[in-house]
Amino acid sequence: MLKDWTASERPTPEQMDESLEQLRAKLTDRHVALGEKKLPVLIIFEGWGAAGKGSVLGKIIKNIDPRFFKVATMSVKTQEEERKPFLYRYFVKIPAAGKYMFLDGSYMDEVTTEFLHGDIDEEGFRKRMISIRQFERQLTDNGYLVLKFFFHIGKKEQKRRYEKLLEDKNTRWRVSENDLWQNEHYDKCLNVYDAYLRETNQSQAPWYIIDADNVKWAQQQILEIMVNGIDTALSNGALAVPILQNLFPLRKTVKLSEISLDGKSISDEEYDQELSKLQKKLSKLHNELYRKKIPVIIAYEGWDAAGKGGNIKRIVGALDPRGYEVHPIASPLPNEKARHYLWRFWNRLPKTGHIAIFDRTWYGRVMVERIEGFCSENDWQRAYNEINEFERDLTDWGAVVVKFFVHIDKDVQLERFNERMNTPAKRWKITEEDWRNREKWDIYEQAIDEMLAKTNTINAPWYVLESNDKKYARIKALKIIIKEIEKKI
Repeated sequence: MLKDWTASERPTPEQMDESLEQLRAKLTDRHVALGEKKLPVLIIFEGWGAAGKGSVLGKIIKNIDPRFFKVATMSVKTQEEERKPFLYRYFVKIPAAGKYMFLDGSYMDEVTTEFLHGDIDEEGFRKRMISIRQFERQLTDNGYLVLKFFFHIGKKEQKRRYEKLLEDKNTRWRVSENDLWQNEHYDKCLNVYDAYLRETNQSQAPWYIIDADNVKWAQQQILEIMVNGIDTALSNGALAVPILQNLFPLRKTVKLSEISLDGKSISDEEYDQELSKLQKKLSKLHNELYRKKIPVIIAYEGWDAAGKGGNIKRIVGALDPRGYEVHPIASPLPNEKARHYLWRFWNRLPKTGHIAIFDRTWYGRVMVERIEGFCSENDWQRAYNEINEFERDLTDWGAVVVKFFVHIDKDVQLERFNERMNTPAKRWKITEEDWRNREKWDIYEQAIDEMLAKTNTINAPWYVLESNDKKYARIKALKIIIKEIEKKI
């Protein structure tokens, strides 16, 4: 892209001033429509060092109501970000509906710098670009407008700007060793940037090469693209997105109706012995996980009253409380509803060496949200692939991902519901919603079977816990977690 790019004819200064005034007014007019249509806009500024990204960004945001935007500088990772998956720091920055988020620098700079300096090899570079393409596609599929700008200047112009900055003691700090290295190895960097731009130039999230020799001209180019992009997105509205073919290797799955719950029980004596032994083993493994900086994510889905809470309690009973967190997932809060549905889960991922346990998960998209009509059919149909991509990002990061579906039969659920109703200390556990969900048992079972079949991947498989006997399910869960951790270690 960069090698084939040629600058368009630049207008006169007078023409630029007139165009900029008109474009600023147009952008201001878009604020109300942006909020009404709940359109989130992610804008990425990338490019050569000293190309003027910061200067132009400062001028662009002056045209926007400060309540409508945020700016994030992505040049340096925090210690927290170093211990999270590659895309974490970008996913948590996505804008809310009706708002802008400007990223000064992005995953492009991070990935190309790592590759240029030998921190990742060609295979690592390729994997990163796959993740980036998927991230951007997930955003645009879910209604985001993604605009990506690369500020382009030549080697001589870059060197001239560096020399000017270095002459002044007040601007010298803006030129880093890496900046000088980039100019010295301009052609090498050009080849890598060109490869990156080509591989991540998607129809729904294209790259725009900006002629950055002149600040006003760069500003005019960007404002024109922003206004046109926003107008197109507002006029398109909610469009159905093609459902991608699943390319993830899957394990064979049986339907819930084919899983026998008979005979899946354990005596009290055997339970006490096994629980003590397994908890001690898990406790030792937790120390090893921390030392080796391996993250663990344990996800629970299951029928109401199936025993998820008791199961989780026996797991955390073996863990150092400083090294785990349990996330009970309820209906999304307003700030969560205003973003991509996976955003709240990216925000809850553990640090390396820690364990995150989810009581209900991202699979709500293909169960509750699907059945209760909280999202469109196109939304939940796309979600199977999006979830598989999310979980592959986690396992590529090095995480152990264990997914449990806690299974009981309909009669046992009724017994437990009645017990909760008749026991004052447990009555808080039963709600009208639980009874309504029970009436939709067959519909939910069909959705669960489809969920298990389409997301039972090799890297993040499902395990069904037969929980008519809660104690049996607890022991089985502990054994599976230990086995998965030992495999990784």
